[in-house]
Amino acid sequence: MARPFVADDLLKLQSISDPQISPDGARILFSKASPNAKLKTIGHLWTVEVETGKTKQWTSGEKSCGHGRWSPDGTQIAFISGRDEPAAQLFLIPTDGGEARKLTDLPEGSIGEFAWSPDGQRIAFTFRHTPADRTKKAEKEREEQGGTTPPWVLDDVWYRLDGDGYFGGERYAVYVTELSTGHHRQVFSEPKVGFYSFDWLSDSQGLIVAASAAERPLIDPANTQLYRVSLEGNAEMLPGLPAGSKDLVTVSPDGNWVAYIGNVDDEDPHRVMNQRVWLTPVEGGGAKCLTATDDYCFEAMNLTDTGAGGQPCLHWRADSKTLRSNVGWHGTAQLAEVSIEGGTTLLTEGRHVLGVGNGSGGRQALLIAHPTQPNEVGVFEDGKIRQLTHFNTEWINEVDLGEPEEAWVESEDGTHVQAWVLKPSGFDPSHHYPGVTEVHGGPHTQYALGFFAEFQLLRTQGYVVAFSNPRGSKGYGEEFCGCIRNDWGNKDWMDVKAVFTWLKDQPYIDSTKRCIMGGSYGGFMTNWAITHTQEFACAVSDRCVLNWLSMCGNSDFPSWSDGYFKGQFWGSLENVAHLWDQSPISHWDKVTTPTLVIHSEGDLRCNVEQGEQLFSILWLNKVPSRFVRYPSSTSHGMSRNGPVDMRIHRLNQITEWLGKYLS
Repeated sequence: MARPFVADDLLKLQSISDPQISPDGARILFSKASPNAKLKTIGHLWTVEVETGKTKQWTSGEKSCGHGRWSPDGTQIAFISGRDEPAAQLFLIPTDGGEARKLTDLPEGSIGEFAWSPDGQRIAFTFRHTPADRTKKAEKEREEQGGTTPPWVLDDVWYRLDGDGYFGGERYAVYVTELSTGHHRQVFSEPKVGFYSFDWLSDSQGLIVAASAAERPLIDPANTQLYRVSLEGNAEMLPGLPAGSKDLVTVSPDGNWVAYIGNVDDEDPHRVMNQRVWLTPVEGGGAKCLTATDDYCFEAMNLTDTGAGGQPCLHWRADSKTLRSNVGWHGTAQLAEVSIEGGTTLLTEGRHVLGVGNGSGGRQALLIAHPTQPNEVGVFEDGKIRQLTHFNTEWINEVDLGEPEEAWVESEDGTHVQAWVLKPSGFDPSHHYPGVTEVHGGPHTQYALGFFAEFQLLRTQGYVVAFSNPRGSKGYGEEFCGCIRNDWGNKDWMDVKAVFTWLKDQPYIDSTKRCIMGGSYGGFMTNWAITHTQEFACAVSDRCVLNWLSMCGNSDFPSWSDGYFKGQFWGSLENVAHLWDQSPISHWDKVTTPTLVIHSEGDLRCNVEQGEQLFSILWLNKVPSRFVRYPSSTSHGMSRNGPVDMRIHRLNQITEWLGKYLS
């Protein structure tokens, strides 16, 4: 008999990500990560044979190796590793056997993306130096001299990023390294923010680089442009392209076209509008939207709490006439094909595709998952999906896992909201169960039907779990997503309220024992709920937003006047009135709901002071509460990519809190 899922099962999960098919289509390279004996998650490179499913491990050791990419001829794999301390480097490993060798000799810093040249002679990559006074050498010298940690001296508001940390005035630049010598040189730099997307020209003699041309990229309307960059570092902007966002730049195999994902709305700071597929000649001269007639967003992020997946991608097929990507749609990510003549075709259906890798020889590498199976590698071929790896199968067969049931719930204004309900083990329809309503983050993302450990744990604890994609979510069209801009706590609140009311009305629910919980935007909505209703027996507010007036100035992406929200967070009462009204703290009149507050000191997106304010107000008003405060080594995404012991601790804190108030 299968045993219940427990929080410690996170120690047994194998996290599979980043599938990359070989040039001959015979093997798929991927990353596999799991906790070691010291509870540190270590990732390494593996391959699986498409025909036989046979797997092989390519890297090992106590330092992670990742971002593996095949050389164009398939004879080598390049990857990033920190095995050569103190700096991460690019390494090469031959595919016919042999040890990996270090290619680059970079100073201490951070490598971003990289790409092989089509002729296999060079690799282009992005790199950012560690500030000189923050290197390991500088730290050691200070320690020897009895010095203290130096202050940051900042001239720009862009000096940190959640999950990346503090980098001060350093920025990424684009470099090229020669395989024959390992010598590297900088070829392009955008010093304001250092965001790039790039691809090689088909003749290997240069790059197409997307970078911001705005004077103040974080404040001004989006104006990413494409630049043709030579190997000598000469850059020329392609003419005739519109302003707006441009990402995932990719050059067609025949060298004639550049495709990218973006839009032309210069008043869309949070990318609420659909990100579409665009095409321009490689010499520029104008851009054509290939997906203008479709209501798909090619940047929809799919949320789970167990591994990567569902990230945006764009890949040319060999004929240079079609591209493939993933599309978030109704709680899934599907493989989509886009013609250069225009129009999108979904090649898959159901709930199995979570991420899309590259393609070769009629095969497309996939990352597949569903609610009772964590990520595994799959392949799309001849119109069908085939699972290739089974790293988690033995564990799956050991544990009792549940399948969610779909429901479409009608909101008070007639909008239909897609929701799912996960019922406890041994469900008895005559029994009255406590219910938990989960709200996702973003808000412009979607719950995806991948494996969600938190939901499965709550199910085994005897709770009915309801989760949904209310208005503001991606995956249901541009209007559905964009209607909450400048208006949180209205239509989205209608939909969340409709879902938890629907759950309350089910005959198997104990209406007196219900909880609402969520993280990030889900934390905002949890705070909004407890300031607008006393229906819940308890709540869990994780990495939340409580007060926009303080939040807007202390996030890694600070808000500006009349941006996503109207008004500003400084000045007169009139200026701040709208942001204050959008803040749950401004509606704090009769809050009585016992609330667990979870936040990370290292959260640079929603600063820990948001959780501090929430806990202080609860405590001062004698509302039962607890503050679980995780260390600065964790970030906003701790629940899905943080240290495994912290993730386990968080899950146990949640179940303890629910057990206290819902039992």
